[in-house]
Amino acid sequence: MHILYVGCPSSERQDMRRQLASSTLDVQWADTTANALSVLQRRNLPVLLDLSVGTAALRTAREVRVRRPRTLVFAVADLGRPDLTAAAVASGVADVFSRPLIPSRVVNALEREGVPHGRAQPGRHEGPCADLYCLSPSMREVAIRAARAGGLRSGVMIRGESGSGRCVVAHAIHRHRPSTSRFVTVDCAALAPDELERELFGSACRTSTWVDRDSIAGPIERVSRTSRLHDALGGTCYLGNVAAASPRVQARLARVLCRREAVLAETGQRFLLDVRPVAGVEPDIERAVREGHLRQDLYARLAAIRIDMPPLRRRREDIPAIANYFLRGICASRKMARKTLSHAALSLIVALPWRSNAPELRDVLQAAAASTTEPSISLETILAVVRLDGGSAAFATRRTLRQAHAQFEREYIAAVLEQHRGSVSEAARALGIERANLYRKLRGLRADGHTVAAIRKYHSRHIA
Repeated sequence: MHILYVGCPSSERQDMRRQLASSTLDVQWADTTANALSVLQRRNLPVLLDLSVGTAALRTAREVRVRRPRTLVFAVADLGRPDLTAAAVASGVADVFSRPLIPSRVVNALEREGVPHGRAQPGRHEGPCADLYCLSPSMREVAIRAARAGGLRSGVMIRGESGSGRCVVAHAIHRHRPSTSRFVTVDCAALAPDELERELFGSACRTSTWVDRDSIAGPIERVSRTSRLHDALGGTCYLGNVAAASPRVQARLARVLCRREAVLAETGQRFLLDVRPVAGVEPDIERAVREGHLRQDLYARLAAIRIDMPPLRRRREDIPAIANYFLRGICASRKMARKTLSHAALSLIVALPWRSNAPELRDVLQAAAASTTEPSISLETILAVVRLDGGSAAFATRRTLRQAHAQFEREYIAAVLEQHRGSVSEAARALGIERANLYRKLRGLRADGHTVAAIRKYHSRHIA
């Protein structure tokens, strides 16, 4: 699998060569747009643009798109310039990778885009969080904790709102298990108590345990070959909404996770239950423990390592890349022409609160893609499909239209300023207004007492 890397800083070139050498990627290097186009004239290769060179990378992206519209273009993010990520997405890049670059992440993206590859197994062990977007500081902390969890057998508890990506992090942790091991998912809230017991253990018999009279550690659980716990041997069992499980199921889980062995129901033989339990729970899970909805001993087994998953609205630097990933998947699944998001549409998407997180974002993008035949999804298209009933929109429905408009304008301008690192000139261009008009709006926002950090910073610098 071959790729052309454009704009890698000379100070990072040696480290980047070493990282990519561990993969099956064959990399060619170019330092300028002219060099890149010269290589592409001889051979059509996917292009990897390094955004650390600034706007020069965006000029290369535009030039490649004009001259070679069929060429796949990817980007390596500059973590200090989230505005460049949004601009790269608006220019039509297929995906944006975080730093440090994980080779398997590049290979996975190439395969997703239809580039053939001869490897027998995916390169799962090259990085702990190959499928996570970690452009934001909060997600980089998640990546660090997931990397630590990946090398251990202890239980992991991922706390976060529904739709925030708890299962995605669990998959990233699972990549440290052997490539043949399974990732098994069980939603404890989706099944009746007896059904859940059969799902996990293979039976819901009244006598659930086998007594070992010589053991001081208590009874040993019976587990059937047909159970999800048995399916997960050597791998990971992801438990969603574990506090919704019945007391009986929780007790059995606590025992089996404590002993890490079970009796095979079909033969009566003991076996090692080598399963890494990962629980996806709500942020207030400790309250469920205090109120008796979740057993303390089960909580202790599952929470040996804890990871707090930020909601989408607290990782806004990741939103352009995530939106781009969703949109490309939507277009591919519906067999429609590839669509991109305009810069103004991305600015709005970054500004919205996304109270239901990723599923809500995906729903909006599905509706937007279906409602336009244009290759670029505009701001107006997003506004037409965003709900104003407390779902996707940043408004409280008891407010007047004037109050809702004022609140939206404040939050939208704040998000655009943050995206452009407080640059009023760049924010004005993204908003489609004159810089002087933006300054006038900022004066009005200060009068309203708005306290968004980016606006406050630029009040002090630029507004008398």
